[in-house]
Amino acid sequence: MSWQDPFEEYYNDPVYNNVDANDDGVPDNPGEVLYYVPTRTGQKDTHNWSVGVSATISHPLDKKLQNQCKEAVAVQIDLQRQLTANKRLDFEIARLKNCGELKKAGIIFHPKSPYAGVCADVMLVNPPGVVAQHTHTIDKGSLTPKANGTAENLGTFSIGNPISSSSESTSKEEDLSSNDTGLPTLQIGTVSEESSQESSEP
Repeated sequence: MSWQDPFEEYYNDPVYNNVDANDDGVPDNPGEVLYYVPTRTGQKDTHNWSVGVSATISHPLDKKLQNQCKEAVAVQIDLQRQLTANKRLDFEIARLKNCGELKKAGIIFHPKSPYAGVCADVMLVNPPGVVAQHTHTIDKGSLTPKANGTAENLGTFSIGNPISSSSESTSKEEDLSSNDTGLPTLQIGTVSEESSQESSEP
């Protein structure tokens, strides 16, 4: 529904006095209004009142560009997330390395320091192939030697040429200091009574 109402039908147009009696080019009574002429304006007020529902449906003719745009946005978001994850990984590796080196050197934050939590989750362990310091308990009872026989089980053994008689003992005494190899010969065995008596005489 629409309609128009008159705003101002007429207005008074003034007529000025332009008389120049002395011909000097200047009106004798400038600005003097002689009378007004009513003039129609033709202006109107316009009113419009309407009720309705408007709906627009848009369907792209080519969905390829729209899908590519969506894929580009998804790739860009994934790229930004990966860059952020890489920065986070670099930060954590640097924190782990620096905290580990400081702990190996015996340098730590005070427990009441506001920065004590920076290295709180860093642990020092032995690298592969390195045995940690440790102790063993040794049973002293296992160190006690146990005899497996007596002196009687040794018997009689002879090293070198044994002395058989007193006559041979004299000739063998000269050879005790050396043998064919130039080394002294040690004799262990039973010696005859005659040889033992000779050795006991002054």
